[in-house]
Amino acid sequence: MRRRFGFLLCVYLTMPASDYSFLKLPKTLQDLQILRDHLESYTNDYTIQVLMGYCMVYIFMQTFMIPGTVFMSLLAGSLFGVFKGVALVVFTATAGASSCYFLSKLIGRPLVFCLWPDNLNFFQSQVAKRRKGLLNYMLFLRVTPTLPNTFINVASPIVDVPFHIFFLATSVGLIPAAFVTVRAGIALGDLHSMCDLYDFQSIATLSLIGIVSVTPTLMSNKNKT
Repeated sequence: MRRRFGFLLCVYLTMPASDYSFLKLPKTLQDLQILRDHLESYTNDYTIQVLMGYCMVYIFMQTFMIPGTVFMSLLAGSLFGVFKGVALVVFTATAGASSCYFLSKLIGRPLVFCLWPDNLNFFQSQVAKRRKGLLNYMLFLRVTPTLPNTFINVASPIVDVPFHIFFLATSVGLIPAAFVTVRAGIALGDLHSMCDLYDFQSIATLSLIGIVSVTPTLMSNKNKT
């Protein structure tokens, strides 16, 4: 923890004083574009520091369910390109989701029952029903917007989704959406709203992947009946 804090402190202290006011979490596309403009030149000179700072911020946001990770994914594409950006987003998103999983396992049960009682009942019944094909079902959830990713992170330990299945489904299932978002970040200046992120082709591709991921489970259940 001390080393991680030291990296973040290093990033902050080595930035020019004029850039301090722009070092904040973006809440709009305009905020993101301003942040990108100030980080671009800095990234060329201090790549490692920026990478470490980015990872720590993203993981922290995922762990404590702070909104705005989509902006961080866009920023990864804008600063690092498609392939490095996707690898970075998948790594940090998986690490943050895993941290959230274990945090929820310790103290999250009251929060989940309070905030998402209906979703929790649905999720619990589906997990119990698809126990033998749970990996395929979790992949389906990660690829499609059936349930919010934040809810999946918090609720999975509550409904007894094993961590190895959670981890594998997260690390693989987030790749398609990460690719779409990171690729959009390359043309950040052309985005006018968050609706521009997903065109028909992107939505169709994600839907197809979701259908393919859950098909083995559906076929298995059909054969049993």
